[in-house]
Amino acid sequence: MDTKIRARAWFAALFLTAILPAAVVQSEDWPWFRGPGRQGISREKDIPVRWNAGSNIRWKTPIPGAGWSSPIVSGERVFVTTAVEGGSSLRLICLDRRKGTVIWDKEIARQKAGHKQGYNSYATSTPATDGTRIYVPVCDGRVLAVSGDGEVQWSNADFEYYSEHGLAVSPVLYEDLVLVAFDGSSPPPTPKVGWQVPWDKAVLLALDKHTGRVRWKGSRDSSRIAHVTPQIASVEGQDQLISAAGDVIQGHDLKTGARLWTVASPGEGVVPSIVLGEGLVFTASGFGASRICAVRLGGRGDVTRTHTVWESKEDVPKIASMLYVAPHLYLATETGVAKCLRAATGEVVWRERLGGKFSASPVWADGKIYFLAENGKMTVVEDGPAFQVVAQNELGETCCASPAISQGNLFLRTDKALYCIGE
Repeated sequence: MDTKIRARAWFAALFLTAILPAAVVQSEDWPWFRGPGRQGISREKDIPVRWNAGSNIRWKTPIPGAGWSSPIVSGERVFVTTAVEGGSSLRLICLDRRKGTVIWDKEIARQKAGHKQGYNSYATSTPATDGTRIYVPVCDGRVLAVSGDGEVQWSNADFEYYSEHGLAVSPVLYEDLVLVAFDGSSPPPTPKVGWQVPWDKAVLLALDKHTGRVRWKGSRDSSRIAHVTPQIASVEGQDQLISAAGDVIQGHDLKTGARLWTVASPGEGVVPSIVLGEGLVFTASGFGASRICAVRLGGRGDVTRTHTVWESKEDVPKIASMLYVAPHLYLATETGVAKCLRAATGEVVWRERLGGKFSASPVWADGKIYFLAENGKMTVVEDGPAFQVVAQNELGETCCASPAISQGNLFLRTDKALYCIGE
């Protein structure tokens, strides 16, 4: 290679190196429930803020069956689960991210369409992907690993799950583990045990993501029914699994499953996922003694009295997860109230009624918060101490699944279809 060619190649490489970091920030996958950090936060810019059923829709693809799992995005593919045949068939659908065309639609499990709450579905758990496999919980307690072409590579059925509400928790991937919190209840003839009466049968399951074998099982001691997707946090230099269920908030060792600390949090039927920020865990407890609670990470044993920082019993979300964007904590309730709190203290910054009811968890991108109501109305507001509506968008279809953000687009699942919002 002559000197001029080498110089041109060097300058080209230098130019690409200079622009790639910005490009990487502009484009990211949404590989599991609530995105890359499991907090509902996207680092992407220029996400659409205005659309309706007739404009700014890049594509719309009908999704058969029923399910409230959120879409996930990996590279050029979008994955979503659904249940057909009255819930007996669990299917995983793979779509082309750019065009919305279905690449494949495969049954991954026959499942017993057993007892569940009417508001729930037989495909509510959002799958997770590491870019190679897609990991999917089944409503009977099985966990599946599915290849990129839709073939089941392993299935773990070591834990039999039953819940008065059905299954709604989503898996968490950590290093070579698939983590699922099974906080169920006892089947008839004693259905109130684990639901309204505490028990010690909840299981935090850690599976080897390559083989599906159990690596460890964690215990909660006494707890009640929940559907909380856990979170990973670095605590005192050690990564911990932070999770919650009825009556408890806890930290577990990710290598062994050993319970490290616990905080009492009365209430059952807990759904909102774990949110972290400012060294705190933010949770919303369930029915019976509803409250929002902020707990300082760390400690050993029962740290209820020493690590509970603040709590509030007003406007407690029962389904939608909260959203932390420093220095604020945002939430939406089933009664249509949106609220902004100062995360460090719980002080109310603003409280507004958006109307409708909320099951989908809010997401944040480029300084804006997206609140999606069940009636398909998306209210976009500026984050910060002043309530300022940027746009309100209507789809006219029922929406209970949380949005996904990837590659400059917003992905919304309704009861009828999957939408890609964008130019």
